[in-house]
Amino acid sequence: MRVPLSWLREYVDLPATETGRDVQAKLISAGLEVETVEHLGADLKGPLVVGQVLTIEELEGFKKPIRFCTVNVGRANGTGEPQEIVCGARNFAVGDKVVVVLPGATLPGGFSISARKTYGKTSHGMICSSDELGMGDDGTHGIIVLPPETEVGKDAIELLELVDEVLDIAVTANRGDCLSIRGVAREAAIAYGLPLRDPALLDVPAPNAYGYPVKIADPAGCDRFTARTVTGLSAEARSPIWLQRRLQKVGMRPISLAVDVTNYVMMELGQPLHAYDRSLVQGTIGVRRAAEGEKIVTLDGTERKLHAEDLVITDDRGPIGLAGVMGGANTEIADHGDTEKATSDVVIEAAHFDQVSIARTARRHKLSSEASRRFERGVDPQAAAAAAQRTVDLLVLLAGGTAESGVTEISAPPVPHTITVAADHPDKVAGVAYGRETVVRRLQEVGCDVYGQDELIVTVPSWRPDLDDINDLAEEVIRLEGYENLPSTLPRPPAGRGLTSRQRLHRRVGRALAGAGYVEALNYPFVGEQVFDQLGLDADDPARRVVRLVNPLSDEEPALRTSLLPGLLAALRRNDGRGAHDLALFETGLVFHPRDDQRVAGNLPVDRRPSEDDLAALDAALPDQPRHVAVVLAGAREQAGWWGKGRPADWADAVESARTVAREAGAELGTRKGQYGPWHPGRCAELTVTVDGEERVIGHAGELHPRVLKTLGLPARTCAMELDLDAVERVGDDIPQAPGISTFPVATQDVALVVDEFVPAADVEAALREGAGELLESIRLFDVYDNAEQLGEGRKSLAYALRFRAGDRTLTVDEASAARDAAVALAGERVGAALRS
Repeated sequence: MRVPLSWLREYVDLPATETGRDVQAKLISAGLEVETVEHLGADLKGPLVVGQVLTIEELEGFKKPIRFCTVNVGRANGTGEPQEIVCGARNFAVGDKVVVVLPGATLPGGFSISARKTYGKTSHGMICSSDELGMGDDGTHGIIVLPPETEVGKDAIELLELVDEVLDIAVTANRGDCLSIRGVAREAAIAYGLPLRDPALLDVPAPNAYGYPVKIADPAGCDRFTARTVTGLSAEARSPIWLQRRLQKVGMRPISLAVDVTNYVMMELGQPLHAYDRSLVQGTIGVRRAAEGEKIVTLDGTERKLHAEDLVITDDRGPIGLAGVMGGANTEIADHGDTEKATSDVVIEAAHFDQVSIARTARRHKLSSEASRRFERGVDPQAAAAAAQRTVDLLVLLAGGTAESGVTEISAPPVPHTITVAADHPDKVAGVAYGRETVVRRLQEVGCDVYGQDELIVTVPSWRPDLDDINDLAEEVIRLEGYENLPSTLPRPPAGRGLTSRQRLHRRVGRALAGAGYVEALNYPFVGEQVFDQLGLDADDPARRVVRLVNPLSDEEPALRTSLLPGLLAALRRNDGRGAHDLALFETGLVFHPRDDQRVAGNLPVDRRPSEDDLAALDAALPDQPRHVAVVLAGAREQAGWWGKGRPADWADAVESARTVAREAGAELGTRKGQYGPWHPGRCAELTVTVDGEERVIGHAGELHPRVLKTLGLPARTCAMELDLDAVERVGDDIPQAPGISTFPVATQDVALVVDEFVPAADVEAALREGAGELLESIRLFDVYDNAEQLGEGRKSLAYALRFRAGDRTLTVDEASAARDAAVALAGERVGAALRS
């Protein structure tokens, strides 16, 4: 909403020293979003005067029409002689009054005017258009032709109100009252503590039986309809300059007097109006729902097929307007520029329509208008009669019309909206002791009637339909007292509350992976089902069972993810394509698995708080949502440099990332050879945990299959890991255990075991760990060797470093050797390992 400061001052006596910036600050403090203050004419400098065209000479021989004019500007040029001006426009004639800028002046944009020779003549100034003066759209984009009665030599800057300040306010959806000068003036009056001259306080005649006939078939869609008639409008009447300029400043284009007046009153009072050419309306004006398939041609010249929920204005022929949105072309007011066809008699409509109905119609037809913007945000139903009267008064004054005595007003009995609120409720909401007097005063300032002592009975004003409950009233008190005056108070959480163990683990895992060189990449949880084919999942894989969205953001991704890998691999591919080839990405997030008895979520009630049964039914309709963690790697894991050679990322890095996660959870993670979906069958590890003595697979890690890499366009040797983080949490310890530090020395024993080449190193390690017993502190595989000549065909050597330590003594060589021998013996029994000679 654009609000000229000059117009605002008509209703509030703002101090003369207050600038637009000052008013902006006050309104922002009161809760309005004043985005900018536009300074009209800030760089405009005269002389800019009214002139009368005396002669016009057509210059020949140029590519475009050029005219050499003499213009009477009175004594404004210091001589009284006609001013010689060259002009290319053709929408004026001899005798017309025009706007002339003389040498020495400066136009908006820093355009300086001086006498200069052009087209073989010397032009002493310019005849101005509205664009050149920064006036906005006047519909012609040509030379400004002033009314004949305008005085020659008069200062045009003052005449055209070229210098002003305009506040641009972003009106929120709940403050429809501020889509009018009246509403903003009320806020300014409250902010400055000044009285408001309400433009809606008019003497309105009582309804009678002589007005234009109106019939409302849908009282729910239209609860108030006022009709007034004005006859005998002068065909020569034009919108005065002040009216045109105010419309231009608020961003509207002047059209014709009758239309301009209805637009002016809408901007002034916030009540949309419509004027019908009475000679084109046939019979009774009606309000009803459209019949399915009915058609109407609206004022923009578009034929629209109506929906059964559309509210329409009708006469005996059918629809003549989309109620609250746009009028029909079949009753359009004719332009007063055509004296033969100009409308002389008009019927004025001022109605109040249902907010939701108008909003849906505007969206259904993709037709947002100034009227629909106001109706869908809430219009003051009590202002309709005053707006109609204001329109009648202006048409009588400016067009020489006659107001007919008939007044039609159909309205439902007004039902005041009252709210009972404790006087100290705003205090409790804000944490500030305002006191009853302040609460009552602030509510009265916004127009409420307030009664009571400790418990207040508040009657909400008709122009504030957004005040619906006690918290809305509290907000009014708080915003008018100043949000900036609210104290900054830190909340005091009850003892024993904080992050859950799941949240703590989520944070620890993120920090640990970031510390290991991974970068977090958050992705949308949506997938297309073709990605499962690209990942090489079996046809019966449980990951293919997805939850489908009823209203997906993209038809190509209509389902919720069952794995984090599609999003991470897409991020890796995108970054690799943009030149970042050494990548290590991770993500922690939810995946979604439909339940076997998956239900469809119902609609919760909106007229009351959902019951426990409602919420339980909603929860039952949710899919299972475990939290997973996944990483992807490509390129170099360690960069080469002066310090030595680099190292590419490989399957072992993916496995180690899983171990990093397990360490943060305090869980023991097992690894064994596996084969699943996108991973290379020879370079894939199953990640396991033990639950109730049973080993469960909770993820996979390793190098991706070359076929998957080719299908997805990924770099060669890309590796990945995905793990069920919730499953790790269940078997882990929420409180990480610090490593024990012994004062006694460690005893190190190395063993090299020869086993069949297909025996997993993890199985050998498990046997050694179990056989070594409690004295074993750590075990590390440090060498893998295969040589058929020395070891035999199909055999390999695994070398382990075993560290032994006791917490209460220094181990002897015999004790360490005995533990080592026990470990080797069990490995021989379990996996057929033999000491390498």
